[in-house]
Amino acid sequence: MSLVRKTAKWLLVLTAVAVTIFLGFRMYDSLRGPPLDVWHIYAPQELSAEQMDAANWADYLAAEERVFDAVRENVTRKLASDEKVPFNRYFEGSPVYPGGFPRDWNRSYVLEPEKGPPSGAVVLLHGLTDSPYSLRHIAARYRDRGFVVVAIRLPAHGTTPAALTKIHWPDWIAAARLAVREARRRAPANAPLHLVGFSNGGTIALKYALDAIENKSLARADQLVLISPMVGVTSLARFAGLAGLPAILPAFAKAAWLSVMPEFNPFKYNSFPVNGARQSDLLTRSLQTLVASYARNGRLAELPPVLTFQSVMDFTVSTPAVLSGLYDHLPANGSELVLFDLNRNAKFGPLFRESAETKLSRILPAAIRAYRLAIVTNAGEGTDETIERVVEAGATSETSRRLGIDYPKGVFSLSHVALPFPLSDALYGLNPDKSEDFGVSLGALDLRGERGTLVVSLDALSRMSSNPFFSYLAEKIEARMPPKVAPIEPERAPLASDEMLKKPRPAIRRKR
Repeated sequence: MSLVRKTAKWLLVLTAVAVTIFLGFRMYDSLRGPPLDVWHIYAPQELSAEQMDAANWADYLAAEERVFDAVRENVTRKLASDEKVPFNRYFEGSPVYPGGFPRDWNRSYVLEPEKGPPSGAVVLLHGLTDSPYSLRHIAARYRDRGFVVVAIRLPAHGTTPAALTKIHWPDWIAAARLAVREARRRAPANAPLHLVGFSNGGTIALKYALDAIENKSLARADQLVLISPMVGVTSLARFAGLAGLPAILPAFAKAAWLSVMPEFNPFKYNSFPVNGARQSDLLTRSLQTLVASYARNGRLAELPPVLTFQSVMDFTVSTPAVLSGLYDHLPANGSELVLFDLNRNAKFGPLFRESAETKLSRILPAAIRAYRLAIVTNAGEGTDETIERVVEAGATSETSRRLGIDYPKGVFSLSHVALPFPLSDALYGLNPDKSEDFGVSLGALDLRGERGTLVVSLDALSRMSSNPFFSYLAEKIEARMPPKVAPIEPERAPLASDEMLKKPRPAIRRKR
């Protein structure tokens, strides 16, 4: 037997042993921790991709209503007595029960300008495990500038975490197509169309824009805005499907989950199934293949300008992949990348990983780029004041300007989840606006105490969840919108779903 064949045989044996050990560990690990609850088991039936392609907005809202009715019937009304606790979002008496708020931001919504025909249309696409809540502040900015806003709840979101165990990524793309059709219908034919995507929604927005280059039946976007886009994920996500394999045996059902946690956030899942990671990875790989193919054929010149906001420190997605997987391929089409550096004046110097301190210089070697690069960082040593350092497309020299914004005390960096939320956000803000109450202010918790006391780890609650630079982010987005003009009131019949969207759902009285 040749050396090559012997080597291949041993590699195969070692791989089989490694896989066996890995699956054994997953089986053992699935027997530990809390049991699965009803919201980890019940997945409501959503429209398929084919059904969404044949549906209109009213059809989607009607199907969505049926989904939420099913969750109330099969989860909320079937809770055991020990599950009827204040931190359970599925308990009607909980202060975080979404159905008890004047508006349930888990649902799809449309915002229209107060007067006149829309000056543009925008589709908002939220992230994985998230809901339309995450982009509501950006939605308001677009509405105030005369845009009609279509924010769709992507399938398998806003209901139960179990829904993500059944989803396939083409369903998300079909939902984006439906939302774009509705946005285009509500705005004048010559009005600009923007796509805004957060995290996994950024992948979906970019995938739609690339599909529209080839598929002439799809409306083309005039501007892409990506916030913490999932252009690349960790290599571990590629093995997610393997991690869930033991779940085919009922005794190891928990192996289908990467994390099983209490659901205390009214607008985001805390638990995360293996299939969610797997579908996100499959979507990301499909996107990367498409970008590379279009780059080789010179077709990225047909892509609209891309404005991206990304934290240098991002535990969820790969910041280097945003450059190598997207921006390094873009032509000179007016695109811009904004990077938020860590706070180099934070008093954690000895605790910083060396890789964190040098990451910015490692991912941005000296080069002439086809896009505008902006870096938000400290104005100098010993100060929390920040500046914007800019290198224009095709240039090498750098200019800077003061932003008049300081890093908040104690904040050493932004995070993947922080960028679309102002510090005043009622749920995630560091300084929450008290005019809204969502039962808990997760971003303002100042945690000190003993481990094991809370229902969730301190690590999950200490992650920065709002953005001190939100006004800067919003201004850069608004600079891509057409100038605001005096509206002229059009004559048109009311749209079928307008009243449903304008009237808030009645609040349910909650037990305190």
